[in-house]
Amino acid sequence: MPEQSLSANSRESRSGPPGAGESETAGAPGPARRPTFTRRGPTSARRIVRVLLPIGRAVGPWVVPALALVVWQVTAETGVLPPSILPAPEAVLRAATDLAATGELQHHVLTSLRRIVQGFALGALTGLVLGFLVGMSKLAEILLDRSLQMVRTVPHLALVPLMIAWFGIGEEPKVLLVALGTFFPIYLNTVTGIRGVDPKLLELGRSYGLGKWRLVRDIAIPGAMPTVLAGVRYSLGVAWMTLVIAETISASDGIGYLAQDARQLLRTDVIVLAIVLYALAGLLADLLTRLIERRVLRWHPHYRRSASR
Repeated sequence: MPEQSLSANSRESRSGPPGAGESETAGAPGPARRPTFTRRGPTSARRIVRVLLPIGRAVGPWVVPALALVVWQVTAETGVLPPSILPAPEAVLRAATDLAATGELQHHVLTSLRRIVQGFALGALTGLVLGFLVGMSKLAEILLDRSLQMVRTVPHLALVPLMIAWFGIGEEPKVLLVALGTFFPIYLNTVTGIRGVDPKLLELGRSYGLGKWRLVRDIAIPGAMPTVLAGVRYSLGVAWMTLVIAETISASDGIGYLAQDARQLLRTDVIVLAIVLYALAGLLADLLTRLIERRVLRWHPHYRRSASR
């Protein structure tokens, strides 16, 4: 019995009075808790940026043309630029509506577009074929490249009198001049693009047993396509510039002829209209090329990012 009472007393002394341990534990500082961070949603500023960013990308490219149009209108109204030098925008618009009412404007625009399409198709196809041939074959480079480079140094616009002597003032000289202006940018960019393909990729394709055609189709063409399309964009500008000269010198219709005829009649509003038409045609051609780039080069990270914006 005494031993049992001693053991009970010792247990009570160790455990202490009831509630003592709880009070000490409650009073003692516990282990530090890590602060929990809740993921907050986008702030109002970020929401505004997300909404305004697509609008800015859509409207931004038109800011400078809109400002130029405003300055043009203000200078015309205030008389800073007299109508004989630069007519007001409404005068140009009125000339366009008058020509469209008679059908003359549509005829000239469609004629120039037909010449551009025919000449560009001929020059681009020839430039692509010879470019890939010279880029992929050492023998073709030895036989063709030096001669083509010699012809390239001759300004193709200097051939206008010779073209007129050969073909007269029909459609052939205009289409051929546009084809010449288109050929060399595409040819040079195609050769550069083919030679810029990583040789290790071609060697890897050969090790997998790819033939000549599959090497060109699966490796060379995709690798060279960014450079080729850059040449296409540049050659479209050269094509329109060539057509302007060709239609101004030897033509009975087309936008260039419209401008030349207006010059003889001192119609500056029609001349400015022709310039605006050329600018719009170049803009549409550039937009079309960009659309082709985004579809053809979807595998390229740069074009994939620009398409997803």
